[in-house]
Amino acid sequence: MISELCNRIFQEVIDEYHVYDHIDKPIENPYRVGTLEHLLYLKCWIDTAQWHMEDVVRNPEIDPVEGLQWKRRIDASNQQRTDVVEYIDSYFLEEYKTVVPKPDAKINSESPAWVVDRLSILALKVYHMEEETLRTGVSDEHIASCKEKLDILLLQRADLSLSLDELLSDIANGDKYMKVYRQMKMYNDPNLNPVLYKAR
Repeated sequence: MISELCNRIFQEVIDEYHVYDHIDKPIENPYRVGTLEHLLYLKCWIDTAQWHMEDVVRNPEIDPVEGLQWKRRIDASNQQRTDVVEYIDSYFLEEYKTVVPKPDAKINSESPAWVVDRLSILALKVYHMEEETLRTGVSDEHIASCKEKLDILLLQRADLSLSLDELLSDIANGDKYMKVYRQMKMYNDPNLNPVLYKAR
């Protein structure tokens, strides 16, 4: 099942990142370029580093100039994240290119790679919520609340994993078909963001 592969690699990435726990630690992707595994590892590494950037930029004591630098890094990271999601969808499009959709086949509201994206973020939520359940020096209420949230996140991951596997099965069987809309983000494009093109 694809979801099993996703969840295993996402956990591998998060564990590896936290050995060093440093945003600028270079990625060492162990999987061969061109494989789904390589893309999944890259996707979650970007998400994991960005997760920690988001923590840093929310420091109320951060210097505004430094905060703006982090915001720009987060924007760049978001663009990378979107690009990798599209690479993953391209992988699935290639994988199922010979499937002929049935006459009554339906399109899903979300492409497979955007479900993968949500699974990657969920893996991070699970990891960090579990950390909160193990914290010392906090109230019993805090621990209980975090355990309750962790249970919900684990259930959400199980449900989303099943949804991904069912979606790909439906695509493989011709019951659903894929259509990928490129994100076409405008704010990073100097030809589409009016603040950027009016400044030239």
